[in-house]
Amino acid sequence: MGIVIAVIIGYLIGSISTALIVSQMLGHIDIRQYGSGNAGATNIARVLGKRAGAITLVFDFLKGVIAVLIGQWLGGQWGAVLAGMAAVAGHNWPIYFQFRGGKGVATTLGAALVISPLIGLLILLIAGVIILVTRYVSLGSIIASIAYPILVLIISPDPWLILFSIFTCIMIIARHNNNIKRLLSGSESKLGEKAKKV
Repeated sequence: MGIVIAVIIGYLIGSISTALIVSQMLGHIDIRQYGSGNAGATNIARVLGKRAGAITLVFDFLKGVIAVLIGQWLGGQWGAVLAGMAAVAGHNWPIYFQFRGGKGVATTLGAALVISPLIGLLILLIAGVIILVTRYVSLGSIIASIAYPILVLIISPDPWLILFSIFTCIMIIARHNNNIKRLLSGSESKLGEKAKKV
């Protein structure tokens, strides 16, 4: 029963769309109608500036952290993992915002760092290096998500961690479908570029 409650709480926490709240409070807009149309920190930063983007990033990250800690308290390791997965699903498909959310990268990272700090730091490092070198946030996110289950299999192949890493990898790649197309066509926006209304 504790695990079921953890999953429900995780999903509800994940469904709190920081990007939509920040865009409405600071810009009086629906961020889903601007830039890439994504309700995430990168799009917020492009449309409303670095400060708004940083706020969004921090709170999206904390959603993953809080969901996993609650899940761990209610249902142990499996409760933590399933609550983390639910938080990512909630971020991507938020019940409070017509199921139109973000891509789950920051929330995944927050959850990953609590579930397995070493591997979480490694995927953060991989994403950071790719972003710094290429200036493509999407590319860094995609490569880090692919590296995640590989690192898990090498470092700590526990069933619950394998499940979480594969689930989040699939979620992130699926949500970056349009970004992948733009990367291949050379039309993807780089970090720091401004965005326009969709």
